[in-house]
Amino acid sequence: MANPFFQCKEFIVHQQHTSMKVCTDACLFGAWVAKQPSLETAHSIVDIGTGTGLLSLILAQVTHKNNTKITAVEIESQAATEAFSNFNLSKWSEHLMLVNDSIQNFAANFIATGNEKNRFDIIITNPPFYEGDLKSPDANKNKAAHSTELSWTSLVENSSSLLKEEGHFFVLVPTLRAYTMQKLAEASHLYLREEVLVYNDAKHLPFRSFLHFQKNSNTPDKGNSVLRNKIVIKNADNTYSTEFTELLKDYYLHL
Repeated sequence: MANPFFQCKEFIVHQQHTSMKVCTDACLFGAWVAKQPSLETAHSIVDIGTGTGLLSLILAQVTHKNNTKITAVEIESQAATEAFSNFNLSKWSEHLMLVNDSIQNFAANFIATGNEKNRFDIIITNPPFYEGDLKSPDANKNKAAHSTELSWTSLVENSSSLLKEEGHFFVLVPTLRAYTMQKLAEASHLYLREEVLVYNDAKHLPFRSFLHFQKNSNTPDKGNSVLRNKIVIKNADNTYSTEFTELLKDYYLHL
């Protein structure tokens, strides 16, 4: 049985009623985004499909001193309730807002109410991965893990509509589908700036990709060089690697 909570150094994530639990790659992704230079000047962030609220809490830990506002959007009601509770238990609750809705509705309402001038600086998301895979009998888990409620096309289109010009879009995807995400993003004027390949260890192929896109609808600079890096989680002796430890030392209790 999964642990009903995940304790970090400065916050706790309760996950008893959430279908998709905290996982290592999501923690690593959040910590990687938290180190990005664009976070230092961001005034507004959207976390699409926040689940337990993990990514929002990681970013709140590093951006609260700049009074950055984070809006976490979650379609599944039980997850939204739990994320809202996790936010209220944190030290940064005044910087965090939970919206229990689809990103499609959130974006449509945002535009309809004339908020275009207040578009967001950063969007972060750990979206549903699976489209043709065998589904779980748990409807809430299907909503969280499968792309039936939120296609990647809809994800990038709505993200682009919510982002300011030159705004940043960070997404976690399976490595085998990273190129698909890149092509879909380009169609919505989101251009790849950095890719990080994530390996469990040096003996295996990468299993996740962290992708950093930037919006540029006026003069799409596709020719910009893409930074390419990698993170190996574990050393040959099964200890955490230096790069993993460096990213997560501010969050994991035992690092």
